[in-house]
Amino acid sequence: MILFPAIDLYEGRAVRLYKGDYQQMTVYSDHPEEVARDFATQGATHAHLVDLEGARTGETPNLETALRIRQESGLFCEIGGGIRSEETVKTYLEAGMDRVILGTAAVEDERFLRRAVDRWGNRIAVGVDVRDGYVAVRGWTEQSALQLMPFCRRMAEIGVQTLICTDISRDGAMRGTNREMYRTLSEQLKLQITASGGVSTLEDIRALRDLGLYGAIIGKAYYTGAINLKEAIREA
Repeated sequence: MILFPAIDLYEGRAVRLYKGDYQQMTVYSDHPEEVARDFATQGATHAHLVDLEGARTGETPNLETALRIRQESGLFCEIGGGIRSEETVKTYLEAGMDRVILGTAAVEDERFLRRAVDRWGNRIAVGVDVRDGYVAVRGWTEQSALQLMPFCRRMAEIGVQTLICTDISRDGAMRGTNREMYRTLSEQLKLQITASGGVSTLEDIRALRDLGLYGAIIGKAYYTGAINLKEAIREA
């Protein structure tokens, strides 16, 4: 299982939200590239980046910061947050990002998603953000009428290979990951599934690894020191 330590970007800084609430934001670093270099020093090979401003606006205000992270750390970097057009996908991938994550666009514009998957293959992932069993959109600020499993099956039919599934209620809450949800996803879908939200102990990582997941994202647990990243990577 690949471990993806996360950097959430807001105004060029590394921050974390509590349950996706922009009013409950903690700034952890004014220099996200230094955080990414520490990831690499600890043994990480991948990083998960989110442009929190882009998630709300559909623009790319943290593009330069993301590219600096990629260049200075040497990590495989995936990025999400407000990627809703082929031009934005092309901008990120041609600039040097390794994979982009479509969220709201995957829910609301299937034709765009199909074109992106046809053109870029597994460099396209879909972020499935879940609240009370339904898919949320627009930076977690709105809830759609789509239920989790039917939506994920639809993604597989379209040709999406990688899903990043977040339980919003667990994100940043440090109360464990939703193992039952990931067990169901891993048993019913032949996809690369990355767990996100609430991964806060080494036991969480072992449990997700044993489910055969493709990846797991560590956010707040890294920043607070609750998880030693080097140990976590060894467990993964």
